[in-house]
Amino acid sequence: MTNEPHYFIAIPLQERHKAHFLKWQINLKEELPYKQWTNKEDLHITLKFLGAVNSNTLDLLLQSLNVLKKTTAFKITTESIGFFGNPKKPRVLWAGVEKTKSLAALHEAVEDIAEIAGFQKENRSFSPHITLAKKWNGGEGSLSGLKEQYDERLDLVVNQIVVYRIFPARTPKYEVVASYELKGEVD
Repeated sequence: MTNEPHYFIAIPLQERHKAHFLKWQINLKEELPYKQWTNKEDLHITLKFLGAVNSNTLDLLLQSLNVLKKTTAFKITTESIGFFGNPKKPRVLWAGVEKTKSLAALHEAVEDIAEIAGFQKENRSFSPHITLAKKWNGGEGSLSGLKEQYDERLDLVVNQIVVYRIFPARTPKYEVVASYELKGEVD
């Protein structure tokens, strides 16, 4: 077990998107028994979970991520609600995110940079999403009808990448330690 802080690389959400998904969460809390609902300020799209990182490795990674500033900003669209795990007791509830070529390329670039800094590449395929809740806390339930009910799509501009430090005992849990602006404007 390590005492080193944990980090991850992500796309932050704009305030209007956070407010939108907070409304979803408020309504869903009435229907679904999750132990943990993601704090509005912690909503994001994960590109790479890093885990425990020592300060030397973190410094190398933060320096290496500067190359992302050459990446052109782009747009993606959020999708309907979904889940990971058993459909009757889904362990994670999320809002989907369109996996565009630009988003897949950004994810691959982050994976490559992290690998050079000493992190293992992720084996699972990239499934972009915004986690709304975790840790099912009840008997069997049903998500039937929720996909249709929570299907409002939003355009989201990807013009910044951040590295977050995780503070498990705090709310919100995530704190920005570095930010990388992508180049260009998106209409």
